[in-house]
Amino acid sequence: MGTYKLIALDMDGTLLNEDKKISDENREAIQQATALGKTVIMSTGRGAISAMPYIEELGLNTPLVVVNGSEVWESPTKLHKRTLLATETVRNLHTLAQEHDCWWWAYSVDQGVFNRESEQLDIEGQAWLKFGFYTENPEKLQRIRGIVENWGILEITNSHPSNIELNPRGISKASGVEMVCQLLGIQMSEVIAMGDSENDITMIREAGLGVAMGNAQDEVKRIADVTTVTNEEHAVAKVIRTYMLQD
Repeated sequence: MGTYKLIALDMDGTLLNEDKKISDENREAIQQATALGKTVIMSTGRGAISAMPYIEELGLNTPLVVVNGSEVWESPTKLHKRTLLATETVRNLHTLAQEHDCWWWAYSVDQGVFNRESEQLDIEGQAWLKFGFYTENPEKLQRIRGIVENWGILEITNSHPSNIELNPRGISKASGVEMVCQLLGIQMSEVIAMGDSENDITMIREAGLGVAMGNAQDEVKRIADVTTVTNEEHAVAKVIRTYMLQD
């Protein structure tokens, strides 16, 4: 049996197809892996509320990494660790979005996702996990990225070429997966990590086997150990069967 004990899966663009569904092939391979004692976890930019229906669909009771690592759950019902953005930082990011007339969104612990269309935004009254910008104007996006890079306090990634995702410095999918490894008593060398976007790079780089999706951004493909097929071609099933279920 394959030596890898855990597979960490990005969701959008990786586990999920373009209709945001889990294919029968991917579901069956995940079930085969778990039946053999392998651990399958989600490692996603989504918040826990958004990820949970898929966790339930798969019948998983394993740890999960959500909001790009700002929350690590020991199980779907037990939070292990949460790392917050400073309120002042969120206020400054919100001001930056307004100054650049840019779509923005932000994850709060208690009330989920806020965005530019939210009628009530109480920055001081919420605990914040992640902030994001979206614009199809690449020059504007680069200007914003340059400004927040100069602050030196944020982990800066994306989940799409037209967005920026911001977490506290040092918080990433890799830090989340490493924490899961500590909980389970395994090493990062025993992990497969799969993803398609910049927010997947840290875990793909640090895993024993880093897998870029066929539909991944070019930078992800450059740093991955292998590049597989696309999310429309049941890539998760292919990787599980190749690297976890083979003798």
